[in-house]
Amino acid sequence: MKTICLYFEIHQIIHLKRYRCFDIGRDHYYYDDYENDRSITEIAERSYIPALTTLIQMAKDNKGAFKIAVSLSGVGLEQLEIHAPRVVELLHELNETGCVEFLAEPYSHGLSSLANEECFREEVQRMVQKIKQVFGQTSQVFRNSSLIYDNEIGGIVADMGFKGMLTEGAKHVLGWKSPHYVYHCAYNPDLKLLLRDFKLSDDISLRFSNSEWSEYPLLADKYINWIDSTPKEEQVINIFMELSALGMAQPLSSNILEFLKALPACAKEKGITFSTPTEIVTKLKSVDQVDVPYPMSWVDEERDTSCWLGNLMQREAFHKLYSVADRVRICTDRRIKQDWDYLQASNNFRFMTTKETGVGLNRGIYDSPYDAFTNYMNIVGDFISRVNSLYPVDMDNEELSSLLTTIKNQGEELVELNNEVARLREELKKSEAAAPKKTSTRKTAAKKTTKKAEN
Repeated sequence: MKTICLYFEIHQIIHLKRYRCFDIGRDHYYYDDYENDRSITEIAERSYIPALTTLIQMAKDNKGAFKIAVSLSGVGLEQLEIHAPRVVELLHELNETGCVEFLAEPYSHGLSSLANEECFREEVQRMVQKIKQVFGQTSQVFRNSSLIYDNEIGGIVADMGFKGMLTEGAKHVLGWKSPHYVYHCAYNPDLKLLLRDFKLSDDISLRFSNSEWSEYPLLADKYINWIDSTPKEEQVINIFMELSALGMAQPLSSNILEFLKALPACAKEKGITFSTPTEIVTKLKSVDQVDVPYPMSWVDEERDTSCWLGNLMQREAFHKLYSVADRVRICTDRRIKQDWDYLQASNNFRFMTTKETGVGLNRGIYDSPYDAFTNYMNIVGDFISRVNSLYPVDMDNEELSSLLTTIKNQGEELVELNNEVARLREELKKSEAAAPKKTSTRKTAAKKTTKKAEN
């Protein structure tokens, strides 16, 4: 039986303000508050609110038969809580239907998986804790920023205890293979991989309202027929996209939400179900490993990381930022920690791209990729000077390594202590559950003794 894994990603760009070289050392606030409020309010009203309202209604109408997965970046969730709390309320309502699974991803929506393993692990764990705190779910499946994946990243994710991971079904990786199966990580077979069907996903997120497209207009029954016509043994159809595609990339006037609402009924007629990622990786076996020696993503035709790290400016900015990664990790200053999250966000590097992709890129306040680079490096220069004021550049590697080792050991001790507390609590529960039985046994024995004495 075929099943559809429908996944939506929510992330919000943090807009930086115009920051000039003479601001370095004088101004430590880097953000355009007006633009952040304006942009998130617009996307909430045009996309998130109507889309989530529709998904909630679909979950209720289909009585558990319609299921989806959602992931949010930590910085995106922070912005929603500040500027668009209604979206967070709707996410809670969606959670209450029991038809959504919240996935983990890097807190910053950044590129730490390509730069610093310890930073990557730390921000993933923070996002897991945030999802648990806000929605009460413990994430079992992971999705990296823009579905970035390679063998090494998969091995790290498996080591963190995740059962599955979403990534791109890129042609240069799959070759003749189909994305409609469950695969596993080449470095650890315990991590199952769900690969995005980029054609079926882009048919909705990129082409739906394009009147020049050969398949326009796309109707729900036609779309489900495409899925049904795939070979019988191909059981998993992974449709992954940004939630903003519903309302922003594809305007509501295109009837995109009506198309979405019609999918469950059309799927039911063909015997096609909807499943969450955890359900799929739990129930289905992997058919083969996927060997990905170099990072891939879901961005651009190349499906690689060239949109963020393809030119010298981007790589210079990337290496400059992560040159202080270890110092930031041991830092306790909350402002620096927050700035670190916001400066890591991948869009900061995307604005510097010089690639010709054929797709319009809104650079915001920047006139060119060179302008974006200059502004970002001014900000990073000030940020690094603040970090170095806490942990000086002349701090030798041995001293820094000693601090990092101490922090790591303390973290491991905390994990062990938490595990011990959990074990003791479990034993206490068992003892308390057994206590009434023992009391009852004693009372029965006392009654028997009393009766014997009376006789």
